[in-house]
Amino acid sequence: MVSSPHEAMHRIFQDYPGLFSGVSEVLGVDFGPPTSVTVLPTDLTETRPLERRIDTLLRLETEHDEPLLLAVEAQGKKDPDKPASWAYYASYLLTKYRLQPMLLVVCQDRATAEWAARPVRFGPRQWPLLTLRPMVAGPHNMPVITDPAEVRKDLALATLSAITHVANPDVGAILKAVTTVLRDTPQALADPVIELIAQGMGKHPAAELWRKLVAVDLSFYKSPLSEELRAEGRNKGRAEGRAEGRAEDILFILERRGVDVPDEARAHITSCDDLDVLRQWLDRALTARSADEVFADE
Repeated sequence: MVSSPHEAMHRIFQDYPGLFSGVSEVLGVDFGPPTSVTVLPTDLTETRPLERRIDTLLRLETEHDEPLLLAVEAQGKKDPDKPASWAYYASYLLTKYRLQPMLLVVCQDRATAEWAARPVRFGPRQWPLLTLRPMVAGPHNMPVITDPAEVRKDLALATLSAITHVANPDVGAILKAVTTVLRDTPQALADPVIELIAQGMGKHPAAELWRKLVAVDLSFYKSPLSEELRAEGRNKGRAEGRAEGRAEDILFILERRGVDVPDEARAHITSCDDLDVLRQWLDRALTARSADEVFADE
């Protein structure tokens, strides 16, 4: 079964085809921004009953270079059979479309990313017939974007950065920078980002962090995720319930991040009924290195 992170890692290039230019620039390769993009069928099935599908396939055209085919593969783990499949994809695409193919592999863990980036040679050692060299984006080379100003410059790249850094200890700060920008982003642009990141977090602890941030920072949006969170919130009822829930969120985040919470600090958090203060503490809990930092201004 295809996981939601798998979908998010390649589908983002369908929603934001120009993202490839930003990714390639980060990886030190110059591909100009596309002047037009065509989403092509991903079915590479041959006439015989052997089904092959690429995760995402795009035709990119730029102002100065020849059109190229961009195949995007989301890779969750090492798979010794994949290089041969990728080589087949490249050969098939070149044969079918008569355009040069490019393969971008997106990963969420460094070990898989470094494995995918290794050149694979096919053919006898005396004369390798083919060398497969995919471009790889993952936590080892994607920027850690915690500055809202940088998020604002390229929201699509920041979204992919958040997805690839799902296991980063600073993922809370990364996600907070995104919601800070989404507060003043038109809903039509913000909704796909909210849902892609929700998919990309999968079952990682960061998924719950993202849900909390969407509930607190983006409560005015009506995306499917925020609507789901609002429905949960309505069940809590009165203000006391909201305060209690927010205190629990603060403790949950601190515990998930491995921050020690002494009994005195825990009691201070759970006894507070001021929603504005609790929201401020919740923001700090995403980056605080100790419980004392949560109460920095007191």
